Amino acid sequence: MARVIPARRSRWRGALALLIILVVAAGVGWLYVRDVRSRQPAAAPPAGSVAPGNPAYDAARRQLEDLPIKSWDRVQDFSRVRFGEPWSDDVNVEFGHNGCNTRDDILRRDLVDVQVRSGTCFAQRGILHDPYTGQTIAFVRGPDSSSAVQIDHVVSLSDAWYKGARSWDDQRRRDFANDPRNLLAVGAQANFDKAFRDAAAWVPPNSAFRCEFVARQIEVKTDYQLWVSAREKDAMRRVLRDC
Repeated sequence: MARVIPARRSRWRGALALLIILVVAAGVGWLYVRDVRSRQPAAAPPAGSVAPGNPAYDAARRQLEDLPIKSWDRVQDFSRVRFGEPWSDDVNVEFGHNGCNTRDDILRRDLVDVQVRSGTCFAQRGILHDPYTGQTIAFVRGPDSSSAVQIDHVVSLSDAWYKGARSWDDQRRRDFANDPRNLLAVGAQANFDKAFRDAAAWVPPNSAFRCEFVARQIEVKTDYQLWVSAREKDAMRRVLRDC
């Protein structure tokens, strides 16, 4: 004879089965959401925020946010002569008034295994580890070889002119053009490629140097009270996010 199950017990078993199904479904759903979220890239910090990273670049991040944003000055009147005689020693910055021209000051600072011509300031030969490209370049002083290593203005004179330097007096512009903080010995091709460009248009192909490059530009622009364009500030932020 078949056993009859009371209706109350049947309803209780049905509710328990439904509860078990719901719990299992919720667990599977949570695992799916967690997996999807783990695959998504981290959201970029909003504009104006200071991104976390290497503490060595925290000052650059803060200074960048304080730099004023303006467009390029539209009056096209830049000339190299506006910044005085190239590599003048008549300046009030580091190495100024030391009896040596600025180019040789930077060569002696940036070359390794450097040899100086006896009784002079002249760098005769040495090795450059080009920060812009990562290449190693032999420097030998001479009319046909000296140009293999050039001195770059990290913030170009043209960029400075159109972003605040037009209002400076002659001495301040001469100091800027010879300030060692804004100068680097680099290879000729990299110097040509960079030219007058700011960070929105050019950063070093050597990615390992980009953080230092942008931090130097920010330091120089901060100290000389220059401004940046909106695109330039965005480009600098992007670099510093990886620092």
